[in-house]
Amino acid sequence: MSGQSSIVAMKKIVQQLRFEAGINRVKVSLAAADMQQFCLQNAQHDPLLTGMSSSNNPFRPQKVCSFL
Repeated sequence: MSGQSSIVAMKKIVQQLRFEAGINRVKVSLAAADMQQFCLQNAQHDPLLTGMSSSNNPFRPQKVCSFL
């Protein structure tokens, strides 16, 4: 029985490896160039690069109201 289960397990491994071998891959240089182009195109909308006005900043310290 142990031999049968190991054969089934090996068939599953071979099937998975065949599936992974058939996946289309993108070269790292092309992916990096696409990512750089995306970042440059969207840089004007990035608040980490352009900053944020204090009136639109949801994380600004809240004003304290005090009466004298």
